[in-house]
Amino acid sequence: MSDTDLMERVLQRDRLLLVTLLALLFLLAALYTVFGVGMRMTALQMTAMRGMRDMPGMGTPGVWSVGFAGLVFLMWWVMMAAMMLPSVAPTVLLNAALLRHAGKADAVAGISAAFVAGYLAVWAGFSAAAAATQWLLEARGLVSAGMMTLTDTLAGGMVLIAAGVFQFTPLKAACLTQCRAPVRFLTERRQPGASGAFHMGIEHGAYCLGCCWFLMALLFVGGIMNLYWIVGLAAFVAIEKLAPWGDRFARIAGAGLILWGGWVVLSAL
Repeated sequence: MSDTDLMERVLQRDRLLLVTLLALLFLLAALYTVFGVGMRMTALQMTAMRGMRDMPGMGTPGVWSVGFAGLVFLMWWVMMAAMMLPSVAPTVLLNAALLRHAGKADAVAGISAAFVAGYLAVWAGFSAAAAATQWLLEARGLVSAGMMTLTDTLAGGMVLIAAGVFQFTPLKAACLTQCRAPVRFLTERRQPGASGAFHMGIEHGAYCLGCCWFLMALLFVGGIMNLYWIVGLAAFVAIEKLAPWGDRFARIAGAGLILWGGWVVLSAL
């Protein structure tokens, strides 16, 4: 076997290992989300009872122990990881390919891990804010403690309309453009070493958050642990970012959300 053939086999094994690790991380996050580890009910149970919007919880609404608050934060964070990893995986793999092309194959594992860690750190911040918002809305009786969803369909309709309008904003367009151009992002913002990769992951995660945060607010409409909404929003985000026509899809979906929200509002009046 020639040195070239040996090197190609090593690189193929390296790519396979990275893809496997990303897939394993996604699988663990997905399983954690589905089985609702530490929650009062699993996502499977909540999805089966999704029509019971005002079902009371087993505790006093808005009264959370420190341990339960931590579990709610972890639920949000792991759920975000499961939803967002498929759409960021191509950027991670492309960055790894660029490193190999530059003769830095031995650094791929560490730099890729640092990039993903920075990316997930941004979503940890969002998850903390989402958990705090959930607690506040639950304490005020706006979110069901049992089903983790808005109790008022009128409020849900308004959130749908707002999410649809957000799809047409300059912030959405700017962030989506960055998310849809991983080559440009990695070329223009490349930083050396693992610490540089961590900062790149934070920056990429910030664009991703700016693009998707209002979509994630829709979980309060359909149910934070409703698997249909979780899978649907994950697919929504992936199409926006990865499909050649994703930018057009974002605007069409925005119009659809506005119409859907308007129908919900009119039905509730």
